[in-house]
Amino acid sequence: MPPATTRSTSSARLSRPGKVAEAIKDWVVSQRLAAGDRLPGEAELMARFGMAKGTIREAMRILEAQGLIRTRTGPGGGSFVHEVSRQRAKALLGNYFYFQNLTIDDIYELRLALEPALAASLAGKLPEAVLQSLEDTIAAYCEPSKSVDEEREQHVASLRFHAILAEQAENPLLGFVIDFMVNLLSDLTVYRELYAPPNPELWARGRDYQSRLVMALREGDAGAARAIMRAHMETAWSLMRGQEAEMARRFIAG
Repeated sequence: MPPATTRSTSSARLSRPGKVAEAIKDWVVSQRLAAGDRLPGEAELMARFGMAKGTIREAMRILEAQGLIRTRTGPGGGSFVHEVSRQRAKALLGNYFYFQNLTIDDIYELRLALEPALAASLAGKLPEAVLQSLEDTIAAYCEPSKSVDEEREQHVASLRFHAILAEQAENPLLGFVIDFMVNLLSDLTVYRELYAPPNPELWARGRDYQSRLVMALREGDAGAARAIMRAHMETAWSLMRGQEAEMARRFIAG
């Protein structure tokens, strides 16, 4: 099967401690250990995996660096299974994509594919507290920005609206991917200064789409929610592409 072939090919490139770390992860899954469960001691791991003490210790350091185990010293200490937090997972992935020279097109291609489906799935299912949080977020940029700094803050706040929706996803993978893309776009907008110069059309149309979307979500209209989010993504894509082109022109001129 292709997945197994890919896994074995990748494993062949790993160092010995790296292979042992993968073997320990597989063992944890096979034993159905959960976050907080204690791992066997060093001597038992050496016997189980047939490796020297130094290899086992390095494998455990690899797993700890990945956030998959936690080690405590003192009474009751040892190594324990640890669940990687959503924030840490996003940070690790972000470090990878930091060097991939992502573009607005790269991000919005996925946003357009995924966010309308998310919006439709949430129609009529969000508690009032979440709907109110969405409305409060929109209220944070109720007026056009008066400075470049305020424009930056409004861009970040408008993306927070989408992060709130991602947190409500019934499909945890869908929610994580959308939340990660929103986080990437927020970082990219800030460090590439895509918020400058201020774009009143982007602010006005984005805010209008978000307000209409909250209405559709509250009314339970999945079709409208999907259509509004799709139009929102298409419009934002076009306008943000313009911001990206303007940034490139400023860079060349400078």
